[in-house]
Amino acid sequence: MRALTRGRRALTAAALTGATAVLLGAAGLAAAGGSGAARTVGGALVLDEGELDFTPRLVDGKLELQIDDRSSGTTVVREPSDVVLHAVQSSLQSTLDPVATALGTTNMDTWQLNGWEAENIFAPEPGWNGSEAEGDTEVSLSGYEGPGDFGMAAYTREMDYADAPAIPYLGSVASVQRTFTLPRDEQRLLPIWQFTKEGVYRLTFTVTSGGSTDTETLAVVVGDDVDPHDVLPGDGSTPTPPTSTSSSPSTSATPTTPTVPAAHVIDNGHLDLAARPVDGSLRFQIKQGTAQDYEWYEPGMVVLHVKPAARRKITAGYEFLGSVGGPVWWLPIQQVDGLVWPGWSTDQFKSSEIDGRVAFRLDAVQGPGALSIFTEGSVGSVTMHAHSGDGLPDSFDLSVPTHRHTVWAFAQEGVYRTTFTVSATLADGRKVSDTETVAWVVGDDVDPSTVNPGEGDEPTATPTATASASASATPTATVSPSASGSVSASAPATDPGSAASGTSGSSSTGGSGTPTSGGLASTGAQVAVIAGIAVLALVVGGGAVFFVRRRRTAQ
Repeated sequence: MRALTRGRRALTAAALTGATAVLLGAAGLAAAGGSGAARTVGGALVLDEGELDFTPRLVDGKLELQIDDRSSGTTVVREPSDVVLHAVQSSLQSTLDPVATALGTTNMDTWQLNGWEAENIFAPEPGWNGSEAEGDTEVSLSGYEGPGDFGMAAYTREMDYADAPAIPYLGSVASVQRTFTLPRDEQRLLPIWQFTKEGVYRLTFTVTSGGSTDTETLAVVVGDDVDPHDVLPGDGSTPTPPTSTSSSPSTSATPTTPTVPAAHVIDNGHLDLAARPVDGSLRFQIKQGTAQDYEWYEPGMVVLHVKPAARRKITAGYEFLGSVGGPVWWLPIQQVDGLVWPGWSTDQFKSSEIDGRVAFRLDAVQGPGALSIFTEGSVGSVTMHAHSGDGLPDSFDLSVPTHRHTVWAFAQEGVYRTTFTVSATLADGRKVSDTETVAWVVGDDVDPSTVNPGEGDEPTATPTATASASASATPTATVSPSASGSVSASAPATDPGSAASGTSGSSSTGGSGTPTSGGLASTGAQVAVIAGIAVLALVVGGGAVFFVRRRRTAQ
């Protein structure tokens, strides 16, 4: 599967307003959207996840195209002109070549509803129900407006592309048909809906059955460049109520803005949590950018923002993250445009400068839920590198020079603070380390620009899981992580290779250049981890990454 395309150009509001209407049939659509303020008062209901069916049915003897919305667990009948369908940013995914061929579109990444990643994301699942019409229904795309191409096609990976290519139903490209027949016995046709660009689309469908016809326009917002709550539904012609121009003087006191240390917010693109040689020692710093164009930041200067587009469903085999079907905020191992892409790096050092490997240790996580850091292998295997749900510290090693990426999974929205210690032995025998705290904002409940970077000023909750005072340095392969509930997991900041000191909150590792004793243990044995079972020691990427988990008991 291709990696997700990088560097998509975001559409500006001006470009969206000036989108050219494309007429595809007799009932062509050429409606213009209103201003942001006018759209806000449109009162549309935004459908952004769950099952819904477009259903032609007889109402008072007349055919009407309606939406059966089951997103709330019960069926609610809605009019297409009253809703805005939102193809959320997480619906951006690789385009299967058969679908691209059938719809005459691109084989680059597109926004897809009912696409191959549908079971992994929270997004609308639109189908077609023909069982409530008098007979078979002819469905036409009679009008279309949008910044990119649109199409619907049926395809599954089980289909033999050579003998049974993708089946096109409707499309905006001239080579694709504008009409398909919805059988009377079809209770849920579930084609892939594809959109090639972000922005506002208006799709006009005409349905005909038993000599009766209805035409409805559906507004669709694709991606996150436009707030769907600001978009008028239907054809966009809902009149704007008069705007009151009267105002009364404010009698309230002038509000004061709290002083927040200026943080550099990173919410998109590549960055590395890196071990870097500085002044003859080791510093833990954050590198933002590409190999050719980058900037260095101290962890206490930045806030990392995990956007809402990272929200996805927990699938079978990942129960260590929570209940199957529940939400998790997931930063994948491959780059996804629009999401931050944090990796790990020791490539600022030369192999001749380090004796052995560089250890990365997660000492503490303060936040509303658990944090899991892992890699995915073949046949559903998972290699766990750190999981705050069952106690900390957790450590892994990187050889020198190395650059790697992992999956980051946050159990809940909110502000997290992760404390890492990075340590190594220099070639001259000096043991060095640096301990830093990185602030994260997950989701959009909190404005990341208002969050203090680094350690912040929130009170630290009592840890719910810590390393036992009598913990043995012998690793164990059994864990029972829990991703739900409030979590503030921490452990003594002892040397990564020694047993826990037994003094909660104590530290033998200081800031930059503070010596430590010992090194991270590794055995070289490779053990697969399935559904959250930890590893004794794992070699990932040709010997680059080792993972060690200490034996611990709940306190």
